Amino acid sequence: MAPHRWHLSALLALFIVSQQAVSINGVAYHTITVDQSGHGNFRTIQSAINSIPSNNNRWICIYVKAGIYREKVVIPMDKPFIFLRGAGRKRTFIVWGDHLSISQSPTFSMMADNFVARGISFMNNYNLPVLKNRNPRKPAVAAMIAGDKASFYKCSFYGVQDTLWDVEGRHYFKGCFIEGAVDFIFGAGQSIYEKCMISVVGRALGPGIRGFITAQGRDSPKETNGFVFKECKVTGDGQAYLGRPWRVYSRVLFYKTEMPGIIVPAGWDPWNYSGKEQLLTYAEHDCYGAGADTSKRVSWEKRLSTSTVMGMTSLGYINAEGWLNGQP
Repeated sequence: MAPHRWHLSALLALFIVSQQAVSINGVAYHTITVDQSGHGNFRTIQSAINSIPSNNNRWICIYVKAGIYREKVVIPMDKPFIFLRGAGRKRTFIVWGDHLSISQSPTFSMMADNFVARGISFMNNYNLPVLKNRNPRKPAVAAMIAGDKASFYKCSFYGVQDTLWDVEGRHYFKGCFIEGAVDFIFGAGQSIYEKCMISVVGRALGPGIRGFITAQGRDSPKETNGFVFKECKVTGDGQAYLGRPWRVYSRVLFYKTEMPGIIVPAGWDPWNYSGKEQLLTYAEHDCYGAGADTSKRVSWEKRLSTSTVMGMTSLGYINAEGWLNGQP
């Protein structure tokens, strides 16, 4: 088989930094820079991604300087080991506004294994109330995460309906901000959200309309996926359920999470699976705040054993192989 060939632009970019490779957590990587003003290796994020050869097997950092990058960004399956680093989530934004379908709408689509993002914001601005637009509410995904072994640190995700599509694979979100109103964290990922801010945008729905934080899609009792919210904080300006099932074996755990009074007392909604609630695994453990009172929760909320809770909230739930330790 012929060796993979680098694009000329990528070779030039790597040559610039080849003598000054840096590392985080002992993991070395080279850096290419994206700058809209032309003071980097590329002006767009997508062109930087395109420069990386297929089936790359070493970490490449794409450093995105501060700015609002109005582009749809796709990392295909054959572009692993990308470290997407912004100048800070309040300084580097990827923004688009597609909405025709769930699969077509993501501003950012990540389908490769072995991925890291730090300090960057992903936004679908089609329905954002801050823009005071009058667009009808539709699924409009800010980020679609479909690869395995992906982690996000101090990133933000902005949308209204279906903000973060946590499709499948093992994922870790730490110190992130996730905003939305309806099913805004959804999919069948096996994911831990640790110390994240979960913001419910009630004004996007209108008076008296309740939102839904999660719509997890576990499809079988044999599947290991599920969402774990560990030491997070829920905030917002409108009432919301903790979740409703996208698939019949949906599984979500809120652990030591702060919940304000915006949480609907029932906690959970069976949606299309009324009568099959016993198949759902929705649970809370050691949560606190005005919305954490479980006395009026649905009768079918699960009471998980301590060992099950510890197993799901441990990093081992997603990191049994230790892959997080090998990321920058």
